[in-house]
Amino acid sequence: MGSVSLQIGDGTARFRRATLCSSALHLLMLSSVITTNLFAFYAFTSSPSSSSAAAHARNISLISENVALIVREIEASERRLHQIERELAGYDTFDPAKSSLPPDLKLFLARHPLPLGRDARSGITEMVSSVAHSCARSPAADLLARYMSYEPAAPCPLDDPFLPQKLVAKACEPLPRRRCLSHSTATVAAPRLPFPQSLWSPGTKNPGAGIYGLDKQLWIKPRRKSDILIDDVLALGRGGIRIGFDIGGGAGNFAARMAERNVTVVTSTLEVGGKPMNEFIAARGLFPLLLSPSQRFPFIDSVFDLVHTMNALDEGGAPVLGQASRTEALEFLMFDIDRVLRPGGFFWLDNYLCAGDERKRMVTRLIERLAYKKLKWAVEEKAEASGTEKAQQRYLSALLQKPARG
Repeated sequence: MGSVSLQIGDGTARFRRATLCSSALHLLMLSSVITTNLFAFYAFTSSPSSSSAAAHARNISLISENVALIVREIEASERRLHQIERELAGYDTFDPAKSSLPPDLKLFLARHPLPLGRDARSGITEMVSSVAHSCARSPAADLLARYMSYEPAAPCPLDDPFLPQKLVAKACEPLPRRRCLSHSTATVAAPRLPFPQSLWSPGTKNPGAGIYGLDKQLWIKPRRKSDILIDDVLALGRGGIRIGFDIGGGAGNFAARMAERNVTVVTSTLEVGGKPMNEFIAARGLFPLLLSPSQRFPFIDSVFDLVHTMNALDEGGAPVLGQASRTEALEFLMFDIDRVLRPGGFFWLDNYLCAGDERKRMVTRLIERLAYKKLKWAVEEKAEASGTEKAQQRYLSALLQKPARG
């Protein structure tokens, strides 16, 4: 087995260690073959005597026992090596044969043959369900077992209503489908108000403050020098901004402001602090999407006119890649944003709080690599910080336009 070099975190070191384990196994196999050959040479070249037949039979039996032992040791070593490589690579897989898995999880993971046989266009003959490899690791594996433990066609368990959000937060997404009946919450069951009245009077409890609750001032009046206003952005778009994507959009205030201006925006958000953010966004008449920033965006390439985010640069890539501040985690997120944004579309980085000068330089270098046109660029020190902290923490706002690439 050759050494595979992956420049992601300590991936190179991991695969080098896996290669050393593989080399050790090869040495064990070589020494086993040499030992077996020596036994065979002795058995077949020893001088005959009065009891040569019995001795020869004993030698053959001894050789057979040693060969069987060597084979068992090699097979055990190969299994252990495979397990070590999976652990070093940082992932595991589900084994539907495990008795500890809930029955419906086994059923979901099973391969399902296509009812009409082989598909002529794709060539596939069966469907395989999709579950993230992070779901197989602890503690997500234990949470997933709880999530999939229920009685089919009966009400879903209510012991932890935020269990799906806990799994998503641990990069266990997509989640498997379930065959139980969901429960209606008070927010969902409440009567819906007509649109656009529902944008600012959704008829349900305000879940929080700022971006996590109703805020009628954001993007309308400047609060700091780094603020960029919605009307200025739409003016630069010259009528070409029709659909957008707000990553980590909290309670959907950005989508609400855009809806007032006939722009449709999808808002991705998680349930912050156990608060039903997605239900609240839906009560406003907007489109919520339960999605962590570490997940690949479920959209085809080049579909959005505008992508907006405030704090997703610190969340993107984690916990799949460990620390969100790592360069690779930021790159995976930014290149996925670039993928779903159409050529000529706009990326709006809105008052992103850089924890230090190095973080600001990292973001700036990545933007320059993508060769986006800087339409607006504003940096402002965090006013509420003090001392050396104030000198390091800065808000960065940017309106960038994606270039047309050949």
